[in-house]
Amino acid sequence: MRIVTIADIDDCRRTRLELRHIRYFVAVAESLNFTRAAERVHVTQSTLSHQISALELELGKTLFDRSSKKVSLTAAGEEFLTYAVRALQALDQGVGALKEREGELSGTVRVGTTHTFNLNFIPACAAEFMLRNPTVKMVVRELSADAIDTGIANGEIDLGIAYQPVVSDDLIFEALYSEEMVLAVSDTHALAKRKRVRMAELHHQRLALLPGEFSTRTMLDECFKISGAEPIIVAEMNTVAPMLGLASRTEIGTIVARDVVPENAGLTAIPLEAPTPIRTPGILWSQVGKQTPQVRSFASIVRQLASRRNTGMIPA
Repeated sequence: MRIVTIADIDDCRRTRLELRHIRYFVAVAESLNFTRAAERVHVTQSTLSHQISALELELGKTLFDRSSKKVSLTAAGEEFLTYAVRALQALDQGVGALKEREGELSGTVRVGTTHTFNLNFIPACAAEFMLRNPTVKMVVRELSADAIDTGIANGEIDLGIAYQPVVSDDLIFEALYSEEMVLAVSDTHALAKRKRVRMAELHHQRLALLPGEFSTRTMLDECFKISGAEPIIVAEMNTVAPMLGLASRTEIGTIVARDVVPENAGLTAIPLEAPTPIRTPGILWSQVGKQTPQVRSFASIVRQLASRRNTGMIPA
């Protein structure tokens, strides 16, 4: 437990509520994990913890319950989160509006994205962006994660929307949010009535998963290793739709993001735990060169819609 000193309190009281406090609070509230939140906002965990304590002292309210192994929002934290998210959205919209008044944007925005995001999220972002910037041309390419990395590196793509790569030495990854993955099985599957399933229970279960070259598969394999499970991988498919189609027609399960499991399709989505597999979508940038105004404007809309997604206001 961190001990708050008199000096800390004096420093916190001198530091009135600032934008960074809001962004830090939202990052922790969305991930409920100080380590992941610190990575998302690019500060150390100790700095993030200190700033959250400063915010709580400034507000005179405890926003997070740290008494157990898991971080959770208090009632005050739940209430404050609603206003904090709205404040960040309003700020981003205000910045976007001011940039629009500086002059009409032109040129092209070239986006590389994986299949998952190209189903709903990228079309929503592109529609919003083109309504605001009718003179900008959008080029969206659906690619593998490796092809996105290569396209950014050689200048063929301005930015990518994908899951966090295992290694990104040549790229900058800006996390947008975190999402838990679930076990998707047919409604008649033996596990379909379960409320939760431990990863260890997938030992010798028949599964269809993404191939090994996908970062998601690497993450799942690590979860299996931690839990001691050795599932029987009977099929590998490089897109989500056929895996879900196979699961709905057989006793073979698959592991996907909850948001991609369609309703009324004969499928049941079951949360996984011990450990819970979590993916982090985000924006991929090149480490070299400056981004054009139109690319920065599109990235701003991506952040706005990702924030709305977390509040259930838009589809994933």
